[in-house]
Amino acid sequence: MLEQRSKLEKPTMQPAPGMDVSIGPGHPMAPWIKHAPTIITVGMIVILALHGRIAQPAHYNEFADQSAAFGIPHAADVFSNAGFALVAIWGWLTLRPRRASDHLRDGWPGYRLFLTGLFLTAFGSAFYHLAPDNISLIWDRLPIALVCAGLLVGVRGDTQCGSKTGIDAIVLGLYAVASVAWWAMSDRNGADDLRPYLLLQGLALILIPLWQAIHRAPRTDRIAFAAAMVLYILAKVAEVLDHEIATAFGFVTGHTLKHLIATAATAAIVWGLTRRFSHDGHAARRVD
Repeated sequence: MLEQRSKLEKPTMQPAPGMDVSIGPGHPMAPWIKHAPTIITVGMIVILALHGRIAQPAHYNEFADQSAAFGIPHAADVFSNAGFALVAIWGWLTLRPRRASDHLRDGWPGYRLFLTGLFLTAFGSAFYHLAPDNISLIWDRLPIALVCAGLLVGVRGDTQCGSKTGIDAIVLGLYAVASVAWWAMSDRNGADDLRPYLLLQGLALILIPLWQAIHRAPRTDRIAFAAAMVLYILAKVAEVLDHEIATAFGFVTGHTLKHLIATAATAAIVWGLTRRFSHDGHAARRVD
C-alpha cells in the first residue's frame, strides 16, 4: 500500500536556488523581476530625458466652474477640496498612535509625509482655485507632489523591511519640492517643463503595485491601493473632461468631480492602512 501511494503521489517541485522566486502558489516569477522597479525607474528617466520638455496645456487654468457662494468665486472647485483635509485628519488620528507597531513602523515616515501633503492639498488647491493662474498653481502642485513621494516611501518601507524610510522620506520629499520648483522656474523663463513632476506621479502608479506584487503584500493592502489607483485614473479623466462634464450634467463640472473622486482614492488608502489593525479590535472583544 505504501508503495502504491508513493507511486500515485506527484513529487513536489522545489525551485532551485537562484532559478526563480514565487509571489504566490502557482505564480513563479523569474529572478530578474526583483530588479524590475530599478529598470523601470531608469527607463522612465531616460525616456523623459530623450522626449524633451513637456509643457502644460495652454488653457490649463480655464476651468468650467463659475459658481459662487458666500462671495467666493469658483466655489464648487474650492469647497470640494475639504475632503482631503478630512481624510488626512482621519488618517492621522487613526494611524499616528500606532506608528510604532509592527504593522506600520517601517512605512510610517512615508505615510506621515503622505498625510501631511494630503492635508496641505486641501488648502493649496482651494487657494489655487480662488483665482487660478500659474503662480497659485505652485501651491496646488507642491502638496500633491509630497503625497506621491510619501506613498512611494510608505509602500517601499512596508514591502522591503529594513529600508531607511526616514532618509527616503527626506530625499523624496526634497525631490518633490524640486520637481515643482523646476516647473515654476522653467515656466518663468517661458519654457515650462513638467517632466520631473510627472515622473513622480508615474512612478507612484507603477512602482507601488509592482512592489506589492514582488514582495507579496497583504491582500487588503493590494486591494486598497488598486482601488485608489483606479479612482485616481478616473479623477484624471474627469479633469480632462472638465467642460464636457459640465455641459452634460450642468450641476457639476469635471474638475469638481475630480476632487471628489481623488478624495475617495485617498480614503481607500487610509482605509487599507487602518484595516491592518482590525484584528486587534477583534482580539480585544474576544478577551472581553
